[in-house]
This record gives sequence, C-alpha cells and structure tokens, in this order.
Amino acid sequence: MDLLELKKEQVKLAPKVVLRDGFTSVKTIGGMACQQAGNKLIGCVVVCEYPSLKFIEKKTYVLANPLPYHPGYTAYREMPALMEAYNQLEEEPDVILVQGEGVLHPRRIGIAAHIGLALNKPTIGVQDALLLGKVEKGKIIAFNEIMGFEIKTREHSNPVYVSPGHLVSLGAVLQIITGAICYPHKMPEPIHIAHKIAKKKAGEEKEVAKEKVKYIAPDRKQMGVPAMNHSIEKCP
Repeated sequence: MDLLELKKEQVKLAPKVVLRDGFTSVKTIGGMACQQAGNKLIGCVVVCEYPSLKFIEKKTYVLANPLPYHPGYTAYREMPALMEAYNQLEEEPDVILVQGEGVLHPRRIGIAAHIGLALNKPTIGVQDALLLGKVEKGKIIAFNEIMGFEIKTREHSNPVYVSPGHLVSLGAVLQIITGAICYPHKMPEPIHIAHKIAKKKAGEEKEVAKEKVKYIAPDRKQMGVPAMNHSIEKCP
C-alpha cells in the first residue's frame, strides 16, 4: 500500500464530493459495516424501510487478505468487501449510512464519501470516536466550518459523530440520523444491524479456521506405514 499515492488520489477526489441533497424523499435506508475475522474482512450491507426502520434485506461478503489498517485510509481496506456486498442487493437504498468518516476527514474524504462517489449515491458517515475537529454546542467544527454533528443517542453512553459523505446536505444529515435511531441502540439502526450481522459472520469464519487448525494427520503406525528414518549418514 503506497500511502503517498493514496493520499494524492484522495486529494484529487475530494473536490468531487457534493454536499447537496441528491434525493427528493427517503423511503429506504442502508447501513454498512465491516468486521475483522483473522486474515479476513466481513463486509455487510443491510436495507431498511424509512422511517419505520423495518428490516428488508441483508448481504455479506468475505474478503480474504484485506489491506492493512492505516488511519485516514479505511476506504481502501473496507470498500472492496462493502462494494461486493452492495452489488448483491435486490433493492438499492435511497440513502446509505456508513460506519466511518464522511467529510469529517483530514482530506475531507472518508469512507462514506468514497462510497458515495463510487456508487453515485447519497451517503452519511457515522463514527463512534471524534478524530478531527472540535465540538461546539453539538456542531463539529473543522477547517473553520461546520463539518458535522455530535449526537447523543442514549443515556450513559458516548455520543456518535456524523458528517455528510456525498449528495447529502448538513441539514439532511441531522434529520435522517435522528430518524434512524432505535432505542436502546447507540448506532443508527441500519448500521447496528449490519454490524451485528458482520460480527456473527466473523465468529463463524473464526470457528471454521479453528476447525482447520484442529485437523491432525492420521498416525502412520495406525495406517501400517513404517516410521521414517530421520538419521543422517555422514558423507564419505
């Protein structure tokens, strides 16, 4: 992974991000999340009705040997699995919530923005940790402008941080996210479901890996095969 080249690509892509609403109404909403499973990465995409949040469908994809994690470059690690899962959907959502950064990113192009550009779909980034900017009365200020919002989704829990990804305005972000919260879950419901499914699938993949490790070759004596002579004779 050449981080310098990826950084150049991000700088080139960032101006293409559009922070205006690319939709007239939201009837379905998607959620994207990934989960590590050894040397594999599980990508999950779900679709729910909006605003009822009734579950419609889910798709997963298991990616072998993903790129290593580097802060600021999550898109290059997780997008391949998420895009493969997304391409299996029977119904595309009107808006997609992505676990990760939107424009609240050092180069204004986190994974939600990347995915929005790739799919030409409205996306919103949802993080559980603030890595950039400062919060003033619920607004996240970075680059001397409002880049997102801090939202307290439940008591006795840290807030989530949301920002536009692509084709979504700041005002719409706040409205959509608050309508996607389902108590007592901290994350918006589509992401909560996607994360839960990806985590379960990751557990299954780990169990399969354990079973492979448990495999022991049959005892040679039981098979009637003479033991190998490992003695080494000296050369003349």
